[in-house]
Amino acid sequence: MSTVIAQGTFDLLHPGHLHYLREAATMGDSLVVIVARRSNVTHKPDPVVPDAQRREMVAALDPVDDAILGHETDIFVPIERIEPSVIVLGYDQHHDEADLEAALVERGIDCRVERASPREHHDDELLSTGDIVDRILDRRKSTAESE
Repeated sequence: MSTVIAQGTFDLLHPGHLHYLREAATMGDSLVVIVARRSNVTHKPDPVVPDAQRREMVAALDPVDDAILGHETDIFVPIERIEPSVIVLGYDQHHDEADLEAALVERGIDCRVERASPREHHDDELLSTGDIVDRILDRRKSTAESE
């Protein structure tokens, strides 16, 4: 049985997240999602939604067989425990595949790294948590100004 790992912040779920997880699920028999802890999110603003709530929402998605929170200090601990066949990165995630592959080899983890494709953008979709937050702020600001 081949296990696939997908990982990310998954703050304010949107269709891009679902596309990523659906595609990752096709690459093996079982999909385990590692949801980043707020303390480990250093490349963008802190998540709006608490860790446990983000994990619960991801776990409820159809393509996901299991969702766990990442390790507090070492992102490779759950990967070593799960022993995946493949790690699938989101198409726009900041991770460098070559660096990740080198770190996996260094730690004796034998799995391949793939990158998911982007989701085709439709109409007025928001495929970024940052874009969702910006739209909320813009609309709240407009509402406040018109009152």
